[in-house]
Amino acid sequence: MTHATPAGGATGTGGGGGGGPRILSLGDSYTIGESVSSDDRWPVDLASMLRAQGIDVADPTIIARTAWTTRDLSAAIDEARPRGPFDLVTLLIGVNDQYRGRSVEEYRPQFRLVLSRAITHAGKRPESVVVISIPDWGVTPYAQGRDRRKIAAEVDAFNAANREEATTAGAHYVDITGLSRLAATDRGLVAADGLHPSAAMYVQWARAILPVAANILRASSTR
Repeated sequence: MTHATPAGGATGTGGGGGGGPRILSLGDSYTIGESVSSDDRWPVDLASMLRAQGIDVADPTIIARTAWTTRDLSAAIDEARPRGPFDLVTLLIGVNDQYRGRSVEEYRPQFRLVLSRAITHAGKRPESVVVISIPDWGVTPYAQGRDRRKIAAEVDAFNAANREEATTAGAHYVDITGLSRLAATDRGLVAADGLHPSAAMYVQWARAILPVAANILRASSTR
């Protein structure tokens, strides 16, 4: 996200260090870690936590950029051509669709398409994909003067759609929206730009995703 639109960063690819299980993280600013260092992105935190549990994953490959919508992400996957299959694929996308006033009805089929692509890059194994809910940017200082209740309701509606699509496809789902709302009363969870999550918030997200990710990777090692 940037101050122009709520999701940002730059396309990023992990260094691929190590020959262990491979992770592909798809998204927007929340995945690339706008306003934090590259070491503080939640996919990087997640990789570190997995290693601490004895799962020696390679550095994550990240495809994400500032202000990307679901459609933008799909086009970027075409351009990046990540070399799969990956042992774990994460997908967090949709805040910019919501921010730009697009409807859930428009978002749903576009999300379904990018989820299908995530599954393809997971070796056509939906059980190796984790969909992550859209955070609520309406609690941040950036949203001052806006209708925070309306933002929250729209984010919840988008999340209802992506959760349903994930469940139907057989993918996992991790809800971090509640964690994002802790920033309403704890500004230490917001980056200096007043909009994006801080490093401390990303650690919380990684911890929430960790049990699911670890189970996926342990299961993949027995295939």
